[in-house]
Amino acid sequence: MADSLIMTTARTDVLTRARDQVLTRGIGLDREQTREILDMPDDALDELLELAHEVRMRWCGPDVEVEGIISLKTGGCPEDCHFCSQSGLFASPVRSAWLDIPMLVEAAKQTAKTGATEFCIVAAVRGPDERLMSQVKAGITAIRDAVDINIACSLGMLTQAQVDELSEMGVHRYNHNLETARSHFPNVVTTHSWEERWETLSMVRKAGMEVCCGGIVGMGESLDQRAEFASELAALEPDEVPLNFLNPRPGTPFGDLEPLSGPDALRTVAAFRLALPRTILRFAGGREITLGDLGARRGLLGGINAVIVGNYLTTLGRPAESDIDLLGELQMPIKALNETL
Repeated sequence: MADSLIMTTARTDVLTRARDQVLTRGIGLDREQTREILDMPDDALDELLELAHEVRMRWCGPDVEVEGIISLKTGGCPEDCHFCSQSGLFASPVRSAWLDIPMLVEAAKQTAKTGATEFCIVAAVRGPDERLMSQVKAGITAIRDAVDINIACSLGMLTQAQVDELSEMGVHRYNHNLETARSHFPNVVTTHSWEERWETLSMVRKAGMEVCCGGIVGMGESLDQRAEFASELAALEPDEVPLNFLNPRPGTPFGDLEPLSGPDALRTVAAFRLALPRTILRFAGGREITLGDLGARRGLLGGINAVIVGNYLTTLGRPAESDIDLLGELQMPIKALNETL
């Protein structure tokens, strides 16, 4: 009985401090404080998600940013990211393929019809070569002629010249995920370093493009490393953090890992919101198998303020209409295009 009272008091103290610091003063939790949130028991989850939602509403507002993504180049990547079925080094079923410009434009049109304000062009590469940069430029020009939508890109690691070129093309936001905590990164990728990714992000920010940087949870990292990752993202100050949950893919080194449990995923959502109170926190890959429909609702009421609609790069997502209907049901307006420019 005494132990239970002590635990309840400690839990209340953690949430009270978080409420004062994050909700009232807008100061994100540090690494140690985030770790405390990740330790919260399941019976405190509703209270934690409620606080995270209040923080999101106060510092970000009710709008939800909706984005669609499309792969311009799929598969055949030379890197060994252990979670990714697009690596050419693994025996996964994904094969190398290119999307032509008309198909890219059609994908952008279909994305815009859902109400999305952002369309992200993705390529499975270490970094873009001259051919890919030419394809991206042609694609952006064609999309702009056909539809009114912000264009983001995710093309791997960049040189300064490529950063400048993308900026001149009018790319609104650049995605390059750090993927996981710096201390855990060598267990996830060996063909390039965490620091190389950070360098690209630094150049993107200096060029004036918005920075989109997040990662994947559930890749064997400890809770300490999950808190470390949140604090590293907070130090980067990205405009957007896409939060993915590992969807183990056949043929990859992480193919046999167990998906994160629903409560752990929701605790992570709340913890990242409290560490990053003013950031766009986006539901991304893996939420379908980790959380399901009910979890998607709880996440949107627990700190999330952006979603990727439709399918992902190599895995199926929720139907776009389902997410749009859910946002309407929750009375969460989709962020208008002119507010994201």
